[in-house]
Amino acid sequence: MCILFIALQQHPDYPLILCANRDEYHHRPTAAAHFWATTPQMLAGKDLNAGGSWLGVNRRGYLAAVTNIRAPQLLRDDRRSRGELVIKALQSPMNIDWLQQHRQDYNPFNLVFGSASALFCCNSLSGTVQPLTAGFHAISNGTLDDIWPKMAKGTHALRQLIRAAPSLDTEALLTLMQDDAEADVTQLPATGIEAEWERKLSAIFIRHPHYGTRSTTLLMQNRAGVMQFMEVRYNSEGREFGRDQFQFMPELPY
Repeated sequence: MCILFIALQQHPDYPLILCANRDEYHHRPTAAAHFWATTPQMLAGKDLNAGGSWLGVNRRGYLAAVTNIRAPQLLRDDRRSRGELVIKALQSPMNIDWLQQHRQDYNPFNLVFGSASALFCCNSLSGTVQPLTAGFHAISNGTLDDIWPKMAKGTHALRQLIRAAPSLDTEALLTLMQDDAEADVTQLPATGIEAEWERKLSAIFIRHPHYGTRSTTLLMQNRAGVMQFMEVRYNSEGREFGRDQFQFMPELPY
């Protein structure tokens, strides 16, 4: 998962709105979002290489999502798959002490976990676990609420969309997440990768034949508590080729 936009307590009917794009190599095998046979309370896509996930929810109304922190100098091949953190957070309440003690077992990450009433973001480099306040938030490949061009752009667009319409338009949310405009070179962050890729990755929706946006996930929870989950999948040309929607009322909390 490479970018998330979150609106907490900002819409009159939906206290939680999460829009996320997963960016990945197109050849990496992936299963679409589904309720897992081995963990039937969990709804998530599955990375068929390492067995984890990038984003999911469970029938208790808890969510988890992971993004990589772009720090190429810190990457190591002997570390655990970051996708297993999503599974851990959905199988049982995330133990913050455990997360802080074991964060260096994984390559650098941001982990968002919790519920609409108590949502947190852990940055593995600093070890901080920060509660998300009511408002708009963006999480990508740096720290929470960094002002990268695509983070600022998407946050502004989500704010405008929510304030302009009394009802929640999922197609408008998808359009927001399919914005493939790249940032001006003068606005690019310096994250240690080549300038050409820095520019390519500056778009909310990344188009490239080898690496790009593989899916968009929209997660909304309304005032009654009902969870709505939509996943849209794309091919290597950035064209939609699959879409699934789920809706359920969470059970009692943990």
